[in-house]
Amino acid sequence: MDTPVASGVRETLRTEFEFELPRGYVDDAGTVHRRGAMRLATARDELVPLRDVRVRENPAYLSVVLLGRVITRLGTLGDVHDGTVENMFASDLAFLQDFYRQINAEGHTRAAVACPHCEQSFEVELAGSRLGES
Repeated sequence: MDTPVASGVRETLRTEFEFELPRGYVDDAGTVHRRGAMRLATARDELVPLRDVRVRENPAYLSVVLLGRVITRLGTLGDVHDGTVENMFASDLAFLQDFYRQINAEGHTRAAVACPHCEQSFEVELAGSRLGES
């Protein structure tokens, strides 16, 4: 999405971020899907699940419904929805919840880390993009 700024130069807002699941979603045919994309959430994305009966009965289900709305692509699957997320491994669900927080709350997919050996601090790219890609 391009937006004009005071200097007349257009600023680009990145709204979709690629990821790679740690384990991968296994579909009914046994195919493993690991690479996907998630878009930024809208206010509507966060409000609509609150009306879902499953969420009202079990608030922990909120993240499943929410992720089902914002994951735009996963491997070769034609459609990603809350049922897809519901059948993911727990480690992949935790990864996606973290990824969601990174891109929506902090606005980027970088995380500060420290080397366990030398304690040197540096940033890593959680989205798995290659150097030079945005």
